[in-house]
Amino acid sequence: MKCNYACQSADHLLARRRFLGGMAAAGAGAVVGGLGHFTRPAAAAQLAKDQKRIVVFNMHGGMSQLESWDPKPMTDTGGPFRAIPTSVPGIHVSELLPLTAQQMQHLCLVRGVNTNEDEHGRGAYLMVHGRRQTPGGDYPTLGAVAAKTLMPGDSALPGHINVTPGGGGGRGNDASYLGPKYSSISLGNGNPPQNTTLPNGMTAEVDSARQDFRRRANERFLNRRRTAVTDLYTYSYEQALGLMRERDVFDTTKEPAAAIERYGQSDLGRMCLLSRRLLENGVSFVQVSHSNYDTHNENFNFHFEQVSEFDRSFSTFVADLADRGMLDSTLIVVLSEFGRTPNINVYYGRDHWSHAWSVVMAGGRTIRGAAYGKTNDNGTEVIDGQVDHGNLFHTYLQAVALDSTSSFDIDGRELPMADPSSKPIDALLA
Repeated sequence: MKCNYACQSADHLLARRRFLGGMAAAGAGAVVGGLGHFTRPAAAAQLAKDQKRIVVFNMHGGMSQLESWDPKPMTDTGGPFRAIPTSVPGIHVSELLPLTAQQMQHLCLVRGVNTNEDEHGRGAYLMVHGRRQTPGGDYPTLGAVAAKTLMPGDSALPGHINVTPGGGGGRGNDASYLGPKYSSISLGNGNPPQNTTLPNGMTAEVDSARQDFRRRANERFLNRRRTAVTDLYTYSYEQALGLMRERDVFDTTKEPAAAIERYGQSDLGRMCLLSRRLLENGVSFVQVSHSNYDTHNENFNFHFEQVSEFDRSFSTFVADLADRGMLDSTLIVVLSEFGRTPNINVYYGRDHWSHAWSVVMAGGRTIRGAAYGKTNDNGTEVIDGQVDHGNLFHTYLQAVALDSTSSFDIDGRELPMADPSSKPIDALLA
């Protein structure tokens, strides 16, 4: 559903353009840089059961907690939708999530989030970086940290992939001091990466000869002028070639028709199916974008359509990971930059609200079938189990068996993996 009534902030408009295909203009050069390490032989494609992975569903614009994870029916702020029971007695979610409600035994609802940041850009930053945005400071995203710490050394695919609506092919600048090797690669609409097939008329034999010539020329140059930059340039070419060899992993048409139908004939359905294939083939971090939840007008009509689409694809994704024995080693997170106001405005919309909203986790070391934290009767404040972005970031890392209190050694300098002034939410970890 197209949302023409979002808040028109510069950050929001820029983000929307990216998700609708702006990154497609990055071209072939953007695709090759920063991809994962392509040395795993084909015989090793079977994913090890104990490999840890993270997948984030980023509900851009600010998904309403009241129309999803923390409904308040029959109150002055509740809106028109009912709360329905889930597979876990005593836990209810919005009636817009009937299929996800059946997967509640796998989920952990975090209903006491208070990040105190109601601006799109800064809210989005702190939720994926675990720290507030500050002048002169920059930190790697959760995806870059996951790629650095979880990606196997012999991985044949990128360790950090964003699956977005619209065009794909862009390379992010989101790894900060960890380096471009761990930056994100964007894929559009659940489609394979762009520019990963040979030009018309070029045979594999001719291409192999071209690449041999390039390697000899590179080696001759590197013998005299080797630097970190030239090594990265060479590395990117070899990675891109490996990506071309693994292209079928990205092709969701290889899936049975029944699987495609279960996920839904939508962009989000294809993106979720692609994400499952990526995780099965060793990708350490995948982010799926669903946009645009910035419902200042017509909040209820929009959520009726958008959340229903999410419900089908997300519930199928969770069930698939559980059925395939991947949930213990895979952390699933559903987040936004903030939630929506309990107050309903004159346009039947909800505005930005970061003071009492919800995040969802599943898998890894997280507790299952639980709701942690509580808001008051009309959802205006957290009354129990309040947490923020820093607590959540620590918890994500701990949920995949990482020590979030440890540091990266960057050129002899110790840089904390997560905000050292914060800590994980121990009650959410099994």
